[in-house]
Amino acid sequence: MDLARFKAESDFNRAFTKAFWREIFTVITGKSRYLLSFDQVTDTLRLSGQSYRGLQTVPVDKIIGSVGRYMDFDRAFLPLRWHVKERWKRIDMAYYHHQELPPVQLYKVGEAYFVRDGNHRVSVAREQGVAFIDAEVIECVTRLPMTADMRPEDLEAQGEYAEFLERTNFDRLYPGEEIRFSIPGMYDKLWDHIMVHKYYLETEQSSPLSQDKAVASWYENVYLPVVNVIREHQILGAFPNRTEADLYVWIMDHRYFLAQQAGRDLGPERAARDFAARFGGGSVRVMLRRIGRRLRRLRRPIQRHRREKSAANEPPGLDVL
Repeated sequence: MDLARFKAESDFNRAFTKAFWREIFTVITGKSRYLLSFDQVTDTLRLSGQSYRGLQTVPVDKIIGSVGRYMDFDRAFLPLRWHVKERWKRIDMAYYHHQELPPVQLYKVGEAYFVRDGNHRVSVAREQGVAFIDAEVIECVTRLPMTADMRPEDLEAQGEYAEFLERTNFDRLYPGEEIRFSIPGMYDKLWDHIMVHKYYLETEQSSPLSQDKAVASWYENVYLPVVNVIREHQILGAFPNRTEADLYVWIMDHRYFLAQQAGRDLGPERAARDFAARFGGGSVRVMLRRIGRRLRRLRRPIQRHRREKSAANEPPGLDVL
């Protein structure tokens, strides 16, 4: 066995062992260890069109998925399957023999890349400590920003947002603005809000309203007033790891609840402040306020007792002076 073959054998065994320990670590942390499937990304994000970008130098750590080999390598492109060993070793040996390898072929989606051809070359390059790799790049069109830290568990939320953008055209109506949730299943609620708002506008005007105008009216006259209250009173601080859109939906539901109790709409500010007072618990400021209120309530009987005791000890007739 020549030196290059020996080193390649050692390199693969080391990479395979690292993949095993990474798997143990991901089980503990709960984070996914898998590459993203390009086909799943295509379906979920509704990619629409491709452009050939030619030969480029690509950061290896931004390659986060594969077209067909996403189960053979982990997120760091370490080998997960024993059957990739011989091909992996041949490419690794080429490095030691200083042989020039052909560029890999990648799809680009946002800031992330997916291997169309060359998974083993990417894997060996990462194990060899190579920071950049030559690649033929095909860029895919997406309405959503995609970063290199995205994981399979993030795709569901991205898919829901992609569907929301297709329905509402929101990203084109308000470029640079985003409506993001921390939990799945919320965009359907926004769509219901928009459709109800559209219905009432059309009833008032006795004429049909375009969907773009309905979305714009809902955003400016319904959504933003609630969000502005959230910002003005810093309510988001009382709900760690939540978003303004989360609070918007919850406050609107709470606003309806308060209206049912009071027999009239109390408005977004009253609903937002009441919601925060009842359910907010993450902000230090809110907690201190609650502690302060409790201390004041505890002090009142003590102060009343002191006043009564003081009055009992006063000399007769003092109160009429």
